[in-house]
Amino acid sequence: MMATTGTPLRITDTTLRDGHQSLLATRLRTEDMLKLAEALDGVGLHSAEVWGGATFDVATRFLDEDPWQRPRLLKQAMPNTPLQMLVRGQNLVGYRHYADDVVQAFIRHAAEVGIDIFRIFDALNDERNLEACLGEVKRCGKHAQLAICYSITEGKMGGPIYNLDYYIEKARTLERMGADSICIKDMAGLLAPDDAYTLVRALKGVLRVPLQLHTHYTGGMASMACWKAIEAGVDVIDTALAPLALRSAQPAVEPFVAALRGTPRETGIELGRLLEAGNRLEEIAANYQDFLNKTRVSVIDTGVLAHQVPGGMLSNLVLQL
Repeated sequence: MMATTGTPLRITDTTLRDGHQSLLATRLRTEDMLKLAEALDGVGLHSAEVWGGATFDVATRFLDEDPWQRPRLLKQAMPNTPLQMLVRGQNLVGYRHYADDVVQAFIRHAAEVGIDIFRIFDALNDERNLEACLGEVKRCGKHAQLAICYSITEGKMGGPIYNLDYYIEKARTLERMGADSICIKDMAGLLAPDDAYTLVRALKGVLRVPLQLHTHYTGGMASMACWKAIEAGVDVIDTALAPLALRSAQPAVEPFVAALRGTPRETGIELGRLLEAGNRLEEIAANYQDFLNKTRVSVIDTGVLAHQVPGGMLSNLVLQL
């Protein structure tokens, strides 16, 4: 049951980063993002994830774009919306560990070109690989969100490793390190609805900083998990505009805005503005349909419940194969 009291749910839009990374092999061009930016800026988002992950790599290798120019231009086009990026800890946006001075210089320049919120994670949840990024984000006066990668070994949360105590202790450690907020990063879409409720409720009971949920629709549970997380008091969820949602991306934002109307957690986002932005995105995304994974009829990949491949990897993997 939805609580009778609560604060408005805040929304991070992932359309311009994880949405197209998960569905279109990260191929969305900056010029097309700018066609959507103004519409998104007026919606009332908590933040817009627009950079990081594979965007840096793809911009240089496939799009012939200057990756640093994208956040500069989007900052000009979206002055009312905090811009967010995903950082792989000591790996930054690459695939190996970099020296601390490289990490610090990268973070400093990212802040200069317009990034306001840095979501920092380590694939193995080794907090030592977050320290250099975290310190520089703080020195730049930006928001440092530290993420816990959600993993399971028992089919559900539990067992000797990835149990509730594991996540509670990780969250406490990240908060002690100085996180401005904590993110549950369910990159493969493995978080079951009941586990989402249990985990969020437990973390909200021990954390003083805001809690955010990032998940993927890959296995079909993401919207259910987000709804249970909302019931448990999560502060922010990640969603995408419908044309670049579902499949291996995030849940669609529009149903949440509609479903929460008239409840204590109503988002305050005007559905009509979202629908307008979605229509604009439909026109843009039509030019990228060749990058969609068309190897299966199903819009969900229930195999992820066994193979656990993260959503952001799937479209790139299929395209490369």
